[in-house]
Amino acid sequence: MDQRIILHVDFDYFYAQCEEVRKPDLKTKPVVVCMFSDRGGDSGAVATANYTAREFGVKSGLSIQFAKQKLKDRDDTAFLPADFEYYSELSEKYMNIIKKFADIFEYVGRDEAYLDISEKSERSFTKAGHIGQQIKNEIREKTKLTCSVGISPNKLLSKIASDYKKPDGLTTITPDDVSEFMKKLEIRDIPGIGIKTEQKLAEEHIQTINETRNLDVFTLINMFGRKTGTYIHNAIRGIDDEPVTVRAPTLQLSKITTLKEDSIDYTFLERNMLELCEKLHSAVLKENKMFRAVGIHLIQNDLSTKTRSRMLKNPTLNLDEIKKTSTQLLKDALVEQTIPIRRIGVKVSELSDLEGQSNITSYF
Repeated sequence: MDQRIILHVDFDYFYAQCEEVRKPDLKTKPVVVCMFSDRGGDSGAVATANYTAREFGVKSGLSIQFAKQKLKDRDDTAFLPADFEYYSELSEKYMNIIKKFADIFEYVGRDEAYLDISEKSERSFTKAGHIGQQIKNEIREKTKLTCSVGISPNKLLSKIASDYKKPDGLTTITPDDVSEFMKKLEIRDIPGIGIKTEQKLAEEHIQTINETRNLDVFTLINMFGRKTGTYIHNAIRGIDDEPVTVRAPTLQLSKITTLKEDSIDYTFLERNMLELCEKLHSAVLKENKMFRAVGIHLIQNDLSTKTRSRMLKNPTLNLDEIKKTSTQLLKDALVEQTIPIRRIGVKVSELSDLEGQSNITSYF
C-alpha cells in the first residue's frame, strides 16, 4: 500500500483565543471562557482557558467558583460567557482555508480537523512539513489564530503530534521515527487512554509505554477486554489503519418512536417522551455535544405533523433541561388537541462541541 500522509490541525485554547482575537488587550491577561448554568451566579463550568490562566491551575471542567478562587490574586482576569455563534463564524472561516490543502478533509469539531495530504505532498514528509507550515501561516494571517499541526503516517500519531508542542507547534513523525517517538510519551498521552487505564496498569507496576509494550495482546485483552486491549496494544506501537473520511458537522440529534396506541392523553405521551429524552441524552454525551435548542415533533394519526421548539438561555448538556423543556412544549402543543398522536419525537439543535468532555460531563 502506498504511504499515507495524514495531517491533524488543532487550534490552541480555541474559545479563549477567539476572545483574544475579538479583544486583543486580553492577550496578556488570564482569560476563562465559561458555560454558566441556569442556576444563576457563578454556577457552571469552565469551557476553556488561555495559557496564562492555566498557569494558575484553571482548566476545562473546573467549576467557575473554583476557577475564581485560583485566580483571586489576578484582578485583571476576564471571565467570559461562551459565544458559540462567534466561534462558529471563525471556525467556518478557517475550515474553508484548511480544506484547500487536503486531498480528503475530515471535519472533527469547531477547532479540529484531519487532512489526508498523501497526493498533495507527493508522499514526501518534507513537502508535508511545508504544507503544514503554509496552513499555520495562512491561518495566522487571515484569522489571527494559532494552531498546532501534527503530521504522520496515520490519524492516531498525527493527533498525538499536534499536541506535542502546543501551543503553535508543528511536529512531523516519519515512519522511521515512530518507535523512538513513542518512547518519549507518557501512557496518558495516547488518545483514549485515561486515568483509570493508567491506574490499572500501575497496579501491575507498569508505568511507561516501553513497559506496556512488553505485554502481549492476550494479556491486555484479559485486563481490559477485547476492544480496549487490542486498541492499547496497537496504539502504543503507533498502529492505526483508520482512513480520513469526509464527515459533515452534526446539525441536530433526535429520537422518535411510534406509540403503542394513538392518544392525546398527556400522562401517556409524557411517559413516552421522557423515555426518549433519556435515549437522546445518551446520544448527546456520546457525540460530545452541547445544545441550545430543544424541540418536539408530533405525528398525528392523519399523518399531519406538529412541531414546537424553544431556544435556551445558555448551551448545556443537562438531561433535566431536555426533559423540562420537551414536556412543557408537549403541554403547549396539546392545548385544544383533538387528533390522536401516533408518533412522538424529541430533538436538540444549535449544537456546539464540548471541550474537556469527561470533566464537564461529570460536572453537570
